[in-house]
Amino acid sequence: MQSAPEAKAGEERSFWMVETSFLPGRVFAGWADLNQQALTWSTVRLEQKPQGQAGLIPAQAFEHERSYLLPLPPYLPAPYRVHDRGTDQYGYIAFGGNYYWVPGTKREDIKVLEYGDHLALYLARQCLAEYPLPAEEVHNAKFSPPGLPAPLHHPQNRRHPTEAEEKHLRALDPAVNAYLDFALPLKGIPRHEFIRQLLACSRRMSVDLLRRSLERARHYRITSLVTVERIARLYLQPGTGELPWAHVDEALRQREAYQEGSLTDPPDLSRYQDPPEPQPRIQN
Repeated sequence: MQSAPEAKAGEERSFWMVETSFLPGRVFAGWADLNQQALTWSTVRLEQKPQGQAGLIPAQAFEHERSYLLPLPPYLPAPYRVHDRGTDQYGYIAFGGNYYWVPGTKREDIKVLEYGDHLALYLARQCLAEYPLPAEEVHNAKFSPPGLPAPLHHPQNRRHPTEAEEKHLRALDPAVNAYLDFALPLKGIPRHEFIRQLLACSRRMSVDLLRRSLERARHYRITSLVTVERIARLYLQPGTGELPWAHVDEALRQREAYQEGSLTDPPDLSRYQDPPEPQPRIQN
């Protein structure tokens, strides 16, 4: 493991001790468990271990130095960090990947005091609310003060994941699951939009019609949901029955024109994903 830049300047030994004496063989259930094990290791085991060539034991050395130290006054506040945050139109501030509601009707910029285990929200030196810090793995969650009615709205920029919608679609039919594996974007906003649009499409038709439409779309490598809905409308036309598959002459690969074209760059067919909208006629 390579040390970070802050591990330089005489701190290599400390990092090396943690990497070789604390981390090997340990399993952590989360950040809180890691911190607790590290605290126990450093204050119980490491403090009683002789250090350096002199064999100095840190716990005994601290007890000797305690009588020469001046205790801090008990009224001093705990250490904290100050952060400036803006309040959105629904009364939330964003901090650490989560959202916290600011009591009151004002939507002004506030100061957030970050302590070791909680947050304090201040406006004009008045504490509006305090929130315990959530676990490290908690993200995109919203919090409001206990004992008060929950806010009616969600934060303005809160992400809206689509795991539940995707799970519902995949459980409808194996054909839907296979189509999602083929056409679903990997990540980002297009992925969520695609899932929501397909979910809305599934609510406008039967599962059997959706299955047949997606099977045909997957066969022809169609990812446009607008085209999928057109396929479904073709299935619904009276007397249509099963739509015929397009006939492909397998001998075309042996043609001279095909052989010449196979050596060129493939054409860009993205403009044909969605046909252009018909232009309005101008009557004289």
